[in-house]
Order: sequence, then structure tokens, then C-alpha cells
Amino acid sequence: MGSDEQSFRKRPTPARRTAGDRRRRQALADHAAGHLPGEDALPTPAAKVDRFRVVVYLCAAADADVAGPRAECAEYAAAFGWEIAAVVEDRVAPLAPERREGLARAVELVEQEEASAVPTPLRSMISTVPQEYDEVARTVERAGGFLHVLRSGRARPHIPCR
Repeated sequence: MGSDEQSFRKRPTPARRTAGDRRRRQALADHAAGHLPGEDALPTPAAKVDRFRVVVYLCAAADADVAGPRAECAEYAAAFGWEIAAVVEDRVAPLAPERREGLARAVELVEQEEASAVPTPLRSMISTVPQEYDEVARTVERAGGFLHVLRSGRARPHIPCR
């Protein structure tokens, strides 16, 4: 009896879509592609849809190894299908965020619409001071993008920038 239950659970569930469900799904797909009901043919694509682009930001002391955090950001971007437009590193320890050239460059890339987000592995790579972090996040948002932290930063395998 145990093996029958296991084999029953392993079998794939057959699709049970009615003809109406298939028509509804096709209509949703057509609408998403720009085809309006009553038109004869699907329109040809006007332009290729670009992938979501990001600029990865890393900040650490000059002697710190950022290969791990860089790889983590690359894997994270790949998991979401994001294209990495650039990787910007600041190798200056205790500078305030507004004095970092790399961070300014990342924001500039967002302003120029080369990227739509700035992912960073740890919040501490932006700042450990909440007000400074919030100001950087607002600056990126004013530029037209968003700041994204991959993980909280409780475990710090590297030396944070500030």
C-alpha cells in the first residue's frame, strides 16, 4: 500500500483544460502581444524587448577580496534574467557614500538609462548608517531606478566600505 501511494504521487497530473480555457488563455496571450480582438492578424513586433539591465555596485577596503560578492551578484542577476550593464567597485574604506566616485558612476548609469537598478550584495556596502543608506536609495530612485540589497548583511565575509 505504501508503494501504491508513492507511485500515485509521482505520476504527473494530466492537463484538464477545456476548449474554453484554451481560447481564454490564447486571448490573454494575444492581448499581451498587442493583438486586439477583432483584428485579422497578429501585428509584427515593432521592437525587440530589451532585458532588464542593472549596474552591480561593490564597495570594500582596498585589500578585501570581492570576487565572492561579485559572483553572488552575477548569479542573482542570472536567476532573474537581468543583464549586467556594468560592475562598479569602490575600493575606499571609510568614505561617506556621497564622496564615492564608483557610487556616483552607478547612479549616473541609471540616470542615463543604461541600467534600471543597482544591486549590491550587502547593505553595508552602501552604508551602515541608516540615514546615509536611505539617502542613496532616494538618489537612485530620483534617477529612475532602485537600489536592491541581496542579503541583510548579518554575516560579513568581507570588510565593509563604511
